[in-house]
Amino acid sequence: MEKALSQRREKSAKLFMNSVSLIGWLLILLSLVKLEPPGEPVVLALLFLFLLISEYYPMPVWRGHTAITFPVVYVLFLLYGFPYTAIAYAAAVLIVNLIHRRPLRTVLFNPAQLVISFYAAAMLLPLTEPLLEKLALTPIIDGMVGYIFLLAVYVLVNNVIVDLVLVIRPQHYSFKMWKQKSLTELNSAGISLIYGITLYVVGSQNRGEIDVFAYFFFFSPLVGISLLSATIGRLKREKNRLKLLFSITSELNQMLPSQDWLSALRGSFNELIGAEASLLWVKKDGVWELSFKDGRTVSKCELLPEAFAEFDGMRRPVVYNDRKKDGGVAAACFEEDVKAFVYSPLVIENETIGMFIIARSRTKSFEDHDVQSIATLANQLAVIIKTRMLFTEKEKVIVLEERNRIARDIHDGVAQTLAGAVMKLETAGKKFDKNPEETRKLVDESVIGLRESLKEVRESIYALRPYPTQKATLAEAILRKIEAVQREYRQDIEFEIRGRSRSSARWSKKSCSTHSRKAFTTPSSILRLRRLKFS
Repeated sequence: MEKALSQRREKSAKLFMNSVSLIGWLLILLSLVKLEPPGEPVVLALLFLFLLISEYYPMPVWRGHTAITFPVVYVLFLLYGFPYTAIAYAAAVLIVNLIHRRPLRTVLFNPAQLVISFYAAAMLLPLTEPLLEKLALTPIIDGMVGYIFLLAVYVLVNNVIVDLVLVIRPQHYSFKMWKQKSLTELNSAGISLIYGITLYVVGSQNRGEIDVFAYFFFFSPLVGISLLSATIGRLKREKNRLKLLFSITSELNQMLPSQDWLSALRGSFNELIGAEASLLWVKKDGVWELSFKDGRTVSKCELLPEAFAEFDGMRRPVVYNDRKKDGGVAAACFEEDVKAFVYSPLVIENETIGMFIIARSRTKSFEDHDVQSIATLANQLAVIIKTRMLFTEKEKVIVLEERNRIARDIHDGVAQTLAGAVMKLETAGKKFDKNPEETRKLVDESVIGLRESLKEVRESIYALRPYPTQKATLAEAILRKIEAVQREYRQDIEFEIRGRSRSSARWSKKSCSTHSRKAFTTPSSILRLRRLKFS
């Protein structure tokens, strides 16, 4: 039911976007028909260039980014009318969207909705003329009022169209997201308002003929600020990206000994890349296992052996921009509205030991720096997984060596003692009738040897038992030892845990447990203290 509703909403959103695109591009085509030779083509070309630069380098405003292009669009409208304004505006937005390799639907929708918004504002502008005539304001004030009205209607219509698309789509669009977007647009409108008022204030002064140089010097600060702020914003984003990547890798290294070491990726990596889903397969002893998933993934994901064979053959990241054309072998593990994927293999010594897959809902949404960040984390994961494998192999070697040592101890100690005791008992049996005293001596020696052997057997069995910290946490193991000491020595022991527990290596937990056992038993058995307090 939920899946069907999501599909209907997706179809409705596509239908709405296609309708807006159709209306907008019809307006653009009608504008082409109405074109006449421009009076000042150099000024037109200059303003179009400013539009293009401002669209390509959006200004960071509040917590988002927006292109401050309305003052340039308004001057185009005053000088050349709506046809040239619509064509220039649409062409600039279209070129920028193509450069950013956005999906075709978005490439067509963005210019169309902006042209529709400005067309609605231009059509409603004459409604203010009767009111302005009654007020009998100065031409400068009339121009400012017209500019403010045009800007307000343009921003309102533009935001309504975009909000409708975001609300209709099945993707989550919260009030917080709407508030952030609205604040960004209001800040953009505020900057455009200040620049428009400055336009009329400067224009009211008699500074001679207005030529191409006047337009260049007037709009150069706006374009320069856009360039500078966009560059600064991009550097800040890269800095934050590096910080977050460093934080993730540091946390992964700290959690390396724990079993839940991949929990450091949950949420953090999707925030780093802006992804909506991620999966991680790890190859353990030749078998591929799904070790981690986050975001918009399906509950049950099973891949065919052919898919894992393709994983084995990957050595470099592979990007799939559109699920309809090709989403890779693991596309079925993600929700249907997830469109773009990056498959980043975890490679060590030219062997693929894992596959990290990142997904987004928008097609062609992964840029080069995104792929580089994903590959960087994949390399870090490969090193961590290889290190964990080495730890596991080392533990196996240690266990094997310990077993061999115990076997040697049993053979050299217990087995030899038992063999000697058996031989003495056999000899005692033969001498029982002839020499009872010698027989008793042999039996006593055999009993002593057997007792020593029994002690060694107990010690060997105790050494083979799992350490308390392997069955429980360090705190639980210490509490169990406290209970045992209290039962044996009837002491009053207080144990207090301070701070926040953290995952630690097995050897450190074993060392802490051993020292705590000595701390409990030594005061009890040797010093005979009646009250102990530990924290």
